[in-house]
Amino acid sequence: MPHSFTPKIIFFDIDDTLSRGGIIAPHNQATLQGLAHTEIKLVIATGRAKPMLPKDILDLHDKGIIDAVICMNGQYSFYKDGSNSDKVSRSSSGDKSKIVGNEALIKHYPLTLPQVEQIVQICQQEQVVYKLDSTHYIAWSAMHEHIKELMVKNSYFIVDPDFHKCNDVYQCSVIFNNEKDKMQHIDFAKFGLKLVHWHNTGADIIPIDASKARAVLDVCRHYDIDVKDAMAFGDGLNDLEMFDLVGCSVAMGDGQPALIERADLVTGSIEERGIQAVLDKFYVV
Repeated sequence: MPHSFTPKIIFFDIDDTLSRGGIIAPHNQATLQGLAHTEIKLVIATGRAKPMLPKDILDLHDKGIIDAVICMNGQYSFYKDGSNSDKVSRSSSGDKSKIVGNEALIKHYPLTLPQVEQIVQICQQEQVVYKLDSTHYIAWSAMHEHIKELMVKNSYFIVDPDFHKCNDVYQCSVIFNNEKDKMQHIDFAKFGLKLVHWHNTGADIIPIDASKARAVLDVCRHYDIDVKDAMAFGDGLNDLEMFDLVGCSVAMGDGQPALIERADLVTGSIEERGIQAVLDKFYVV
């Protein structure tokens, strides 16, 4: 555990770290807004597909409170390309002005067609429903009871088993047929792939060298910050590589046991204001 640490950049997972049920906790939103008045860069690092980024997170990014976003397990990272500043402008009165600009790509790693075809073949052999994530659409292989309601509410959900033939794909997600059979018998590594669980009934399939950590390095290079000066908050198994990389890693108290074992610090849950406890400890806010 670091005795003293002053981060220059902080990476936050979304689900069960900043947000519960897809909605950011009010005290976490207030903390991000407070941090926006410091020189610390604030970055989202999530496994979520880009079209599934929550509106409240995107609003914070649009306002310049969040500097950059890593999504799809590090496969795609971007920032808001402001005309005058890449962060909230700070006037003497403390007023914040919205940055006007377009989304700018930091780095992306689309899957090759052979990689996607290999993933599709595995999923078809296992007879599992899967989805392919792109920057604008999430294409399901078939209709599934879990997504019927989502498709009504979200236009970016489509059913198209051939989507990958004409579109860039960044990751695949699978829904297991039951909680016991989680494709453990497949040696994904021999195909240059890995399976990363995010739920008892679901997981992502990505290239073996893909991770949030790779994108953390990309973002740190973009802002000319040493990764040793980075702090990261997370709760899931897709945060493992990121935790091994940054200078200070913090696991939520209700996170995955394997992640908690690897963390420099363990804090409380969202409801226990775990993020605030750590930032107070280091006098960050």
